Amino acid sequence: MTDSDGKPHQGSAAPDGEPGYADRVYRSVPGVISGVLLLAVAAWLIGDAALNGTGKTPAVSLAAVPVFAFPVIAYTLRPAVLANDRRLVVRNPWRTITAPWAAVDALRAGYSVELLAEGRKFQVWAVPVSLRQRKRANRVRARGGAPEHTSRMGMVFGGGGGASAGAPVLGSSDPTRAWSDQVTSVLQEMAERNASRPDAAGPVVVRWCWWVIAPTLLGLAALITVIAV
Repeated sequence: MTDSDGKPHQGSAAPDGEPGYADRVYRSVPGVISGVLLLAVAAWLIGDAALNGTGKTPAVSLAAVPVFAFPVIAYTLRPAVLANDRRLVVRNPWRTITAPWAAVDALRAGYSVELLAEGRKFQVWAVPVSLRQRKRANRVRARGGAPEHTSRMGMVFGGGGGASAGAPVLGSSDPTRAWSDQVTSVLQEMAERNASRPDAAGPVVVRWCWWVIAPTLLGLAALITVIAV
Protein backbone atom coordinates (compact mmCIF):
# COMPACT_ATOMS: atom_id res chain seq x y z
CA MET A 1 0.00 0.00 0.00
CA THR A 2 1.69 3.21 -1.09
CA ASP A 3 1.09 6.88 -1.32
CA SER A 4 2.96 9.49 -3.34
CA ASP A 5 5.98 9.37 -1.05
CA GLY A 6 5.06 7.03 1.76
CA LYS A 7 3.42 9.53 4.10
CA PRO A 8 0.95 12.42 3.99
CA HIS A 9 2.34 15.94 3.74
CA GLN A 10 0.88 18.81 5.67
CA GLY A 11 -0.34 21.55 3.36
CA SER A 12 -2.61 24.54 3.61
CA ALA A 13 -5.27 24.59 6.30
CA ALA A 14 -8.75 23.35 5.43
CA PRO A 15 -11.80 25.63 5.84
CA ASP A 16 -12.56 24.10 9.25
CA GLY A 17 -9.10 24.97 10.53
CA GLU A 18 -7.67 21.44 10.36
CA PRO A 19 -4.38 20.91 8.50
CA GLY A 20 -4.66 19.77 4.87
CA TYR A 21 -2.63 16.97 3.35
CA ALA A 22 -1.38 16.03 -0.08
CA ASP A 23 -3.10 13.26 -1.97
CA ARG A 24 -2.49 9.64 -1.09
CA VAL A 25 -1.82 7.87 -4.40
CA TYR A 26 -2.49 4.17 -4.95
CA ARG A 27 -1.64 2.26 -8.12
CA SER A 28 -0.70 -1.24 -9.20
CA VAL A 29 3.08 -1.56 -9.37
CA PRO A 30 2.93 -4.76 -11.52
CA GLY A 31 0.62 -2.91 -13.91
CA VAL A 32 3.07 -0.03 -14.27
CA ILE A 33 6.01 -2.39 -14.79
CA SER A 34 4.14 -4.41 -17.44
CA GLY A 35 3.16 -1.20 -19.23
CA VAL A 36 6.74 0.05 -19.36
CA LEU A 37 7.95 -3.33 -20.67
CA LEU A 38 5.23 -3.47 -23.33
CA LEU A 39 6.04 0.03 -24.54
CA ALA A 40 9.75 -0.76 -24.64
CA VAL A 41 9.24 -3.94 -26.67
CA ALA A 42 6.79 -2.16 -29.00
CA ALA A 43 9.22 0.72 -29.53
CA TRP A 44 11.96 -1.73 -30.51
CA LEU A 45 9.75 -3.71 -32.91
CA ILE A 46 8.09 -0.69 -34.49
CA GLY A 47 11.39 1.16 -34.79
CA ASP A 48 12.97 -1.81 -36.54
CA ALA A 49 10.02 -2.14 -38.91
CA ALA A 50 10.04 1.58 -39.72
CA LEU A 51 13.77 1.65 -40.41
CA ASN A 52 14.27 -1.68 -42.12
CA GLY A 53 10.86 -2.58 -43.53
CA THR A 54 9.96 -2.54 -47.19
CA GLY A 55 6.82 -1.55 -49.08
CA LYS A 56 4.00 -0.44 -46.79
CA THR A 57 5.66 -1.82 -43.69
CA PRO A 58 7.24 1.46 -42.46
CA ALA A 59 4.02 3.42 -42.96
CA VAL A 60 1.85 0.73 -41.36
CA SER A 61 4.18 0.41 -38.38
CA LEU A 62 4.20 4.17 -37.75
CA ALA A 63 0.43 4.42 -38.10
CA ALA A 64 0.07 1.62 -35.56
CA VAL A 65 2.00 3.55 -32.89
CA PRO A 66 -0.95 5.48 -31.37
CA VAL A 67 -3.29 2.48 -31.80
CA PHE A 68 -1.00 0.42 -29.57
CA ALA A 69 0.71 2.97 -27.33
CA PHE A 70 -2.26 4.94 -26.02
CA PRO A 71 -4.36 1.92 -24.96
CA VAL A 72 -1.32 0.42 -23.23
CA ILE A 73 -0.78 3.70 -21.39
CA ALA A 74 -4.48 3.86 -20.54
CA TYR A 75 -4.66 0.38 -19.05
CA THR A 76 -1.27 0.18 -17.32
CA LEU A 77 0.26 3.59 -16.54
CA ARG A 78 -2.77 5.85 -16.20
CA PRO A 79 -4.94 4.02 -13.59
CA ALA A 80 -4.52 5.53 -10.13
CA VAL A 81 -6.52 6.41 -7.06
CA LEU A 82 -5.90 9.79 -5.42
CA ALA A 83 -7.47 10.61 -2.07
CA ASN A 84 -7.28 13.53 0.30
CA ASP A 85 -9.52 14.84 3.07
CA ARG A 86 -11.99 16.35 0.58
CA ARG A 87 -12.49 13.91 -2.26
CA LEU A 88 -11.59 10.69 -4.01
CA VAL A 89 -10.33 10.68 -7.60
CA VAL A 90 -10.39 7.40 -9.54
CA ARG A 91 -8.42 7.42 -12.78
CA ASN A 92 -9.62 4.53 -14.94
CA PRO A 93 -8.35 3.79 -18.47
CA TRP A 94 -10.91 5.94 -20.28
CA ARG A 95 -12.57 8.02 -17.56
CA THR A 96 -11.76 10.01 -14.45
CA ILE A 97 -14.27 9.91 -11.59
CA THR A 98 -14.10 12.65 -8.96
CA ALA A 99 -16.26 11.89 -5.92
CA PRO A 100 -16.42 14.20 -2.89
CA TRP A 101 -16.51 12.09 0.25
CA ALA A 102 -20.07 13.16 1.07
CA ALA A 103 -21.22 11.60 -2.22
CA VAL A 104 -19.49 8.25 -1.58
CA ASP A 105 -21.88 5.52 -0.47
CA ALA A 106 -19.26 2.79 0.02
CA LEU A 107 -16.14 1.13 -1.34
CA ARG A 108 -16.06 -2.64 -1.55
CA ALA A 109 -13.63 -5.30 -2.67
CA GLY A 110 -15.17 -8.46 -4.11
CA TYR A 111 -13.81 -9.87 -7.34
CA SER A 112 -12.90 -6.26 -8.16
CA VAL A 113 -12.75 -3.03 -6.17
CA GLU A 114 -15.86 -0.90 -6.69
CA LEU A 115 -16.79 2.64 -5.79
CA LEU A 116 -20.48 3.21 -5.04
CA ALA A 117 -21.49 6.86 -5.24
CA GLU A 118 -24.81 8.61 -5.87
CA GLY A 119 -26.47 5.31 -6.76
CA ARG A 120 -23.86 4.53 -9.42
CA LYS A 121 -21.13 1.90 -9.47
CA PHE A 122 -17.62 2.46 -10.79
CA GLN A 123 -14.83 -0.08 -11.01
CA VAL A 124 -11.44 0.95 -9.61
CA TRP A 125 -8.86 -0.27 -12.11
CA ALA A 126 -5.83 0.92 -10.15
CA VAL A 127 -6.46 -1.53 -7.30
CA PRO A 128 -6.78 -5.01 -8.82
CA VAL A 129 -8.01 -7.86 -6.64
CA SER A 130 -5.74 -10.88 -6.36
CA LEU A 131 -7.56 -14.00 -5.17
CA ARG A 132 -4.18 -15.63 -4.64
CA GLN A 133 -3.13 -12.84 -2.28
CA ARG A 134 -6.44 -13.08 -0.48
CA LYS A 135 -6.10 -16.84 0.04
CA ARG A 136 -2.56 -16.42 1.33
CA ALA A 137 -3.71 -13.67 3.73
CA ASN A 138 -6.53 -15.92 4.97
CA ARG A 139 -4.01 -18.67 5.72
CA VAL A 140 -1.81 -16.24 7.64
CA ARG A 141 -4.80 -14.95 9.60
CA ALA A 142 -5.94 -18.50 10.38
CA ARG A 143 -2.51 -19.47 11.68
CA GLY A 144 -2.18 -16.34 13.77
CA GLY A 145 -5.75 -16.26 15.01
CA ALA A 146 -6.04 -12.61 14.00
CA PRO A 147 -9.39 -11.07 14.96
CA GLU A 148 -11.64 -9.12 12.65
CA HIS A 149 -13.84 -6.12 13.16
CA THR A 150 -16.35 -4.39 10.97
CA SER A 151 -16.48 -0.69 10.07
CA ARG A 152 -19.57 1.43 10.35
CA MET A 153 -20.30 0.85 6.66
CA GLY A 154 -19.87 -2.91 6.87
CA MET A 155 -16.27 -3.28 5.64
CA VAL A 156 -14.58 -6.25 7.34
CA PHE A 157 -11.02 -5.57 8.51
CA GLY A 158 -8.54 -8.29 9.41
CA GLY A 159 -6.71 -7.68 12.64
CA GLY A 160 -3.07 -8.15 13.44
CA GLY A 161 -3.20 -8.27 17.22
CA GLY A 162 -2.41 -5.60 19.74
CA ALA A 163 -4.22 -2.40 20.57
CA SER A 164 -4.49 -1.32 16.95
CA ALA A 165 -5.65 -4.66 15.57
CA GLY A 166 -7.22 -4.31 12.16
CA ALA A 167 -6.54 -0.60 11.81
CA PRO A 168 -5.23 0.33 8.36
CA VAL A 169 -1.77 1.81 8.73
CA LEU A 170 -0.47 3.99 5.91
CA GLY A 171 2.76 2.70 4.42
CA SER A 172 2.66 -0.66 6.20
CA SER A 173 1.91 -4.11 4.87
CA ASP A 174 -0.56 -6.30 6.75
CA PRO A 175 0.08 -9.98 5.95
CA THR A 176 -3.43 -10.87 7.15
CA ARG A 177 -5.10 -8.94 4.33
CA ALA A 178 -4.58 -8.73 0.58
CA TRP A 179 -3.25 -5.40 -0.72
CA SER A 180 -6.54 -4.56 -2.45
CA ASP A 181 -8.45 -5.16 0.79
CA GLN A 182 -6.04 -2.95 2.72
CA VAL A 183 -6.43 -0.09 0.25
CA THR A 184 -10.21 -0.46 0.21
CA SER A 185 -10.25 -0.38 4.01
CA VAL A 186 -8.18 2.81 4.14
CA LEU A 187 -10.41 4.53 1.56
CA GLN A 188 -13.56 3.35 3.35
CA GLU A 189 -12.32 4.80 6.63
CA MET A 190 -11.47 8.08 4.89
CA ALA A 191 -14.99 8.21 3.44
CA GLU A 192 -16.55 7.65 6.84
CA ARG A 193 -14.29 10.14 8.58
CA ASN A 194 -14.54 12.97 6.03
CA ALA A 195 -18.14 12.68 4.78
CA SER A 196 -19.36 15.37 7.18
CA ARG A 197 -16.71 17.95 6.27
CA PRO A 198 -18.19 21.11 4.72
CA ASP A 199 -15.59 21.06 1.94
CA ALA A 200 -16.24 17.39 1.10
CA ALA A 201 -19.70 17.97 -0.41
CA GLY A 202 -20.68 18.12 -4.07
CA PRO A 203 -21.73 15.94 -6.99
CA VAL A 204 -19.79 13.12 -8.59
CA VAL A 205 -18.07 14.32 -11.75
CA VAL A 206 -17.16 11.88 -14.54
CA ARG A 207 -14.88 13.05 -17.34
CA TRP A 208 -13.77 11.12 -20.41
CA CYS A 209 -10.03 10.99 -21.04
CA TRP A 210 -9.97 12.50 -24.52
CA TRP A 211 -6.18 12.78 -24.67
CA VAL A 212 -6.19 8.95 -24.81
CA ILE A 213 -9.38 8.38 -26.81
CA ALA A 214 -8.81 10.92 -29.61
CA PRO A 215 -5.26 9.84 -30.61
CA THR A 216 -6.31 6.19 -30.53
CA LEU A 217 -9.24 6.81 -32.88
CA LEU A 218 -7.18 9.02 -35.19
CA GLY A 219 -4.41 6.44 -35.27
CA LEU A 220 -6.91 3.69 -36.06
CA ALA A 221 -8.32 5.73 -38.95
CA ALA A 222 -4.79 6.38 -40.24
CA LEU A 223 -3.88 2.70 -39.96
CA ILE A 224 -6.97 1.62 -41.89
CA THR A 225 -6.23 4.24 -44.57
CA VAL A 226 -2.61 3.18 -44.98
CA ILE A 227 -3.53 -0.50 -45.26
CA ALA A 228 -6.39 0.19 -47.68
CA VAL A 229 -4.48 2.46 -50.04
